[in-house]
Amino acid sequence: MIKAHGGSLVNCIAEDEERRELLEKARSLKDSRRLELGPREVSDLEMIAIGGYSPLEGFMTREDYESTLRYMRLASGLPWTVPVTLAAFREEARGFREGDDILLTHGEKGVLAILHLEEKFEYDKRLEGELVYGTTDEAHPGVEALYRRGQVLLGGKITLINRPEHRDFLPYRLDPAQTRRIFRDRGWRRIVGFQTRNPVHRAHEYILKSALEIVDGLLLHPIVGETKKDDIPADVRMRCYQVLLEESFPEERVVLAVNPSSMRYAGPREAVFHAIIRKNYGCTHFIVGRDHAGVGNYYPPLAAQEIFQEFSREELGITPLFFDNSFYCKRCGGMASVKTCPHSNGDRLSLSGTRVREFLKKGEIPGEFTRPAVAEVLVQWWRRSAC
Repeated sequence: MIKAHGGSLVNCIAEDEERRELLEKARSLKDSRRLELGPREVSDLEMIAIGGYSPLEGFMTREDYESTLRYMRLASGLPWTVPVTLAAFREEARGFREGDDILLTHGEKGVLAILHLEEKFEYDKRLEGELVYGTTDEAHPGVEALYRRGQVLLGGKITLINRPEHRDFLPYRLDPAQTRRIFRDRGWRRIVGFQTRNPVHRAHEYILKSALEIVDGLLLHPIVGETKKDDIPADVRMRCYQVLLEESFPEERVVLAVNPSSMRYAGPREAVFHAIIRKNYGCTHFIVGRDHAGVGNYYPPLAAQEIFQEFSREELGITPLFFDNSFYCKRCGGMASVKTCPHSNGDRLSLSGTRVREFLKKGEIPGEFTRPAVAEVLVQWWRRSAC
């Protein structure tokens, strides 16, 4: 089994006596030492705690943060491309002192964790936008979320007291330790991970089946944390994945699990970040298509593949599988890519999340775009949402 990033899988979840002691401590902490988290921070907290962000044991301190921004590595030199930070507004942070234990809460879910505050520091949001997202344009969803955050970063290890409460996708909420156990029990040695925030259309299916030819199994791992407002809802996407797997994939060669983290839309940097996450879940290979984790026209189409040249295969530890843009070719009579199809653009039906919304507005999705069972799920959702 492939090692987790950094060598070992992190676990920051308090159990038994430690949990009871921390719950008692939480009751005694003053309101000035509590911080309410938003959905994105809750996702990051959970991913840290379960080892999805190994080797991180908490939110980044200044040294790791600045090294990630400028060099795409932690201060230790380990590849890491996206900051994982906890922000507070100045008035909130004023009451926090380095060395304090800060109680992290979230709405009705109440007490979640303790942050063992090591460092608090201000940061340059525009610089982070430029280096991580390649833009300072507030129209970019990742930059817009960045600008809405507080001005002070709180760094330190965390201890999770209560898991965030989830009422959806319960059979598919598998932690890295669990997916690794499943892979081991099935005897899989080569596992390919696939990141998605869209329904799986025929181009995705073509890529997945191509990858399955060279590995033992597939982890279909959609993000169900915070995404753009116009992305198709997670429950609809999950139903699409379920019907596709039931109809078109051998059950014994695929594991469907959800990724609780949130989308950053950081393009190339997020492609590497997604690969590292899947390595922690036990994958040895990771699919990287054109414009992975991109949005709008902010990134060149192949930037998400080219960035992997910045890291050696040994230090990254997971093998990227690069796929070109796939499409349905009318003259080929099936799926193809520019590497295999000799025909003109007029014979090719390009497939994308944008195109599916165009088809939905017309009330019908062509069979060349996605399988009928998946199309039915999408059309039914569209009709309900339009009412």
